[in-house]
Amino acid sequence: MTNLHLSVVIPVYKSAATLKELHQRISATLDAEKIPFELILVEDCGGDDSWLVIEEIAAIDTRVRGFQLSRNFGQHAATICGFTQSRGDWVVTMDDDLEQIPEHLPKLISKAAEGYDLVYGIYAERNHKAWRNISSSIARWLFNKAIPSLNYTYTSYRVVRGDIARALSQFDSPFPFVDGYLSWLTGRYASVEVPHGTRLQGVSNYTLKKLFTHTVNIFVTFSDLPLRMATWLGLGAFMFGVIWMLAILVRYALGGVSVSGFTSIMVGTLMFGGVQLLMLGIFGEYLGRMNFKSSKKPLYLIGKRASRDE
Repeated sequence: MTNLHLSVVIPVYKSAATLKELHQRISATLDAEKIPFELILVEDCGGDDSWLVIEEIAAIDTRVRGFQLSRNFGQHAATICGFTQSRGDWVVTMDDDLEQIPEHLPKLISKAAEGYDLVYGIYAERNHKAWRNISSSIARWLFNKAIPSLNYTYTSYRVVRGDIARALSQFDSPFPFVDGYLSWLTGRYASVEVPHGTRLQGVSNYTLKKLFTHTVNIFVTFSDLPLRMATWLGLGAFMFGVIWMLAILVRYALGGVSVSGFTSIMVGTLMFGGVQLLMLGIFGEYLGRMNFKSSKKPLYLIGKRASRDE
């Protein structure tokens, strides 16, 4: 892979303080390895000065191209935007916060040279807060059970074959998940262990609410497990109701029931009503996504561009 051309795609959100150092470290690392590259920065309308910094970097480095989305579309949409604009034989993705150390890029590239289409940089130990590590571990365990084809050790530190990365633009879903798409496109993936860097500025933009929403989107988009759970839950509720009915009839036949009880009626109503509402909610999630998809809204829209050519 000594003659490869590399595209480095970075979705940017509220990272004005780290972009210049990130650009400098990526450039120093790849220049030292004599790897020609382009740097694609996709600003996802975070509301800070990130776009101004991208324009400054692009003005002094012809290898840098910046794209600002028309509004906030999310990290995965911004990543796919970068994929579609890439020109490299291989595409690297990284976060913008310096937690993913640019100096380890050659390790991922060398591993890809062994014949893999996709290589992840994974962490032996994460520097996130305890709640973030626990919630991520639970979500990945659930993904492994519900979506066996998904490589649940994924991270956003990746190197992907260029044609595969650009093929992600063909997926038509309003709830994109880059690693889910990649698991459909190739089974030749590997991973290398890299240290997890420390965030130097700000805090993570992923709140517990965002992580929960992202997890639900993955389950509903890539698995029918919620529907199957609703089926089994409905069957279980039906069987429980039959058993309960038989128990009441037996007690009535033996003279154990003289007056209908308010408690049993309310318990049965609340329990079965809750089960029905839960199943309706699951069906609603799937129907809502079908509605979003039928509306043909674009996954993202580029508002501004920045490069020396522009």
